[in-house]
Amino acid sequence: KFGKILKELKIDAPKFGSARSIDEAISIANKISYPVLVRPSYVLGGRGMQIVYDDNSLSQFVKQATEVSGEHPILIDKFLEDAFEFDVDALCDGDEVIIGGIMQHIEEAGVHSGDSSCVIPAYALTDKLRERIKSHTENLALRLHIKGLINIQFAIKNEKVYTLEVNPRSSRTIPFVSKVTDIPLAKYAAQISTGIKIKELKINKSHKNLIAVKKPVFPFNKFPQQNIFLSPEMKSTGEAIGFDNKLGSAFAKAEISAGVKLPITGTVFISVNEN
Repeated sequence: KFGKILKELKIDAPKFGSARSIDEAISIANKISYPVLVRPSYVLGGRGMQIVYDDNSLSQFVKQATEVSGEHPILIDKFLEDAFEFDVDALCDGDEVIIGGIMQHIEEAGVHSGDSSCVIPAYALTDKLRERIKSHTENLALRLHIKGLINIQFAIKNEKVYTLEVNPRSSRTIPFVSKVTDIPLAKYAAQISTGIKIKELKINKSHKNLIAVKKPVFPFNKFPQQNIFLSPEMKSTGEAIGFDNKLGSAFAKAEISAGVKLPITGTVFISVNEN
């Protein structure tokens, strides 16, 4: 049903499908082409999500995922490598849409949005692509008859905008966007849900004219055996914000606020796989 809506609105999305068995999953993955992002149905925080590159890995995943999904199908999406990811939070009253903020992730697409550091304003977004993201957000919010908040995750690769996920609800980035823009989005969403229209709220969009970075806080110091590599499954347990008029300084402040001691001297370790 959602695929039909995307086609109707002429919005691109990675190819996707659903499977209930190993054979069906392998067939869909080969049709879509690897790598694919696979996940159980109805999970929060990206639980059980994984990027898979071949049939053997997919078979192992399906065995594990069926324990989480139960009778529900396993979802399979084409994974976009080397893509920039963007989060958009917006308000809709059924007739009008106001975009709270467009956030650009620092990590590549594929890292869970809750584990990604993100930046307002987006630091690598052309006016043309920004307008396309705004248009897609407005069209989807109105077509889905949203009354309140909507969160949409986009990816951009080779100047093409893909819609990864549409959540007809508040997201964990709402406090961050509200703090940056001085717009209490959750408060307005609650009022819209009671029937008040956006034009009645007289929302005054402002900006601090600063770069804001949201940095996740991880519990690795308390769980030293935990795998520290970021993935589609969320591991962070909090977040911090850094403000500055330069991106590097804002990111540094966010890191320090998150409890990270930034080294001034030392050695950098770089690991590179065969690809």
